[in-house]
Amino acid sequence: MNESTGPATIDDVAREAGVSTATVSRALRNHPYVADATRQRVQEAAARLRYVANPNAARLASGATSTVGLLAPVLTSWYTGEVVAGVEEVFAEAGYDLLIGTADPSARERMLAGETRFRQRVDGVLLVDVMCREEGAVRLATLDVPVVVLGEELQAVTSVSVDNIAGARMAADHLLQLGHRHIGVIGGKSYAEQARDVPNDRTTGFRAALVDAGVPLPDHWVQDGGFTIEGGRLAMHALVRQPNPPTAVFAMSDEMAFGALQALRELGLTPGVHMSVVGFDDHTVSEAIGLTTVRQPVRAIGRTGAHVLLERLEGLSTIAHHPMPLTLVERASTGVPHSMP
Repeated sequence: MNESTGPATIDDVAREAGVSTATVSRALRNHPYVADATRQRVQEAAARLRYVANPNAARLASGATSTVGLLAPVLTSWYTGEVVAGVEEVFAEAGYDLLIGTADPSARERMLAGETRFRQRVDGVLLVDVMCREEGAVRLATLDVPVVVLGEELQAVTSVSVDNIAGARMAADHLLQLGHRHIGVIGGKSYAEQARDVPNDRTTGFRAALVDAGVPLPDHWVQDGGFTIEGGRLAMHALVRQPNPPTAVFAMSDEMAFGALQALRELGLTPGVHMSVVGFDDHTVSEAIGLTTVRQPVRAIGRTGAHVLLERLEGLSTIAHHPMPLTLVERASTGVPHSMP
């Protein structure tokens, strides 16, 4: 700090460290996209200059609320809870409060239409699995607060999501590599028949992998599990009751896979032996029960969404899509094909 010029600024730290002000902001907020060496250089420069960020003072001066809004269709699901936990980690450290609301259909339409009551109380908005689609994103882009959408790839606003088509292909390829050629699906109804959403994308990816392998997917081997445990249980019972049941099943969520595994136990069948099951999510319970699944970094999705919204609030980033990685985790619920007992 130089007494003649006052306290050090973020620009001073950027010059000292030889990086941009955006990099300084990211490094001091422990943003995951900053290399460790760069982060250390920025932290050392800030320490030498005795730089102390004061975001609350800046927000007070600008009339900001120090509050960020989050809307999600369902707040009680494991997925939403993990996303919110990741969001809260970042905003708590940044000194923001989080205002959470349920984005039922009417709330979604009010948001897309530019309804002001919610926006007047927040500096920015995170939408979790609201399924805006590009038409809605164009409308969101006209709002006077920055918006980040989680769970959907968009062009008009900043978004964070996994590639559900690629993830479903991972599940199919795993079962095909084990030798399965009679494969069923437990899924859920789409929000809109022709829209890019989770059920449609996972169905598209899975079917495409089977087509590439020359493996058919009869309609009677596709059951609706409603993305619930009980739905998965009932769907698996329906599959096993068929005269020629599949030897493996892809459940489009781990919770449906839990129900499917429960059904197999009720029928005296062993997962990974009499029937292979692969899920999608890597729920915290999945490892304990040995479920093979496509892992998506759910809490990291929330953290990344919060980080990019902070950058939008600080004017340090442009609109972009941020893809998140997927990996297949192989456990005991899948194995080579066996006949039913």
